[in-house]
Amino acid sequence: MTEQIAIQDQIQGNHCFGCGPDNDQGLRIKSYWVEPDKSRCLFTPSPYHNAGPAQYLNGGIIATVIDCHTVCTAIADGYLQAGRKVGSGDKIWFATGKLDIKYLAPAAIDQPVLLEATIVERGPKKTILHCELSSDGRLCAKADVVAVRVPDEW
Repeated sequence: MTEQIAIQDQIQGNHCFGCGPDNDQGLRIKSYWVEPDKSRCLFTPSPYHNAGPAQYLNGGIIATVIDCHTVCTAIADGYLQAGRKVGSGDKIWFATGKLDIKYLAPAAIDQPVLLEATIVERGPKKTILHCELSSDGRLCAKADVVAVRVPDEW
């Protein structure tokens, strides 16, 4: 069986704090396709990613990993819809147009969180996604995201 390469590792020139493999100080999340319209990411927080109570993951970090996981999913899908391998040819970029998060429960900081993003709708200028973040089998946050196509020189 061939092992997948993370979506982020196929996007050239990505210096994003949350998802950029070219940012040594970032979170460097890794997302993978699990179905044609669904991707998954397992993120292991560090102790300094804590909220006020040290045992919980900071809400801003939760927002960042959701944002980056969904936007990278939209970027990868943009390449696939163009009939190209992710990262090949002219760059395809998406950026966050809308991020609507509902925090449902605290996420434990001492174990990985699971993110699952599903493409709900796609078009030439935007992709709409739904994402759920779980910790220890419990749904902690869900988000609806609009990823907007931006110029390739972005």
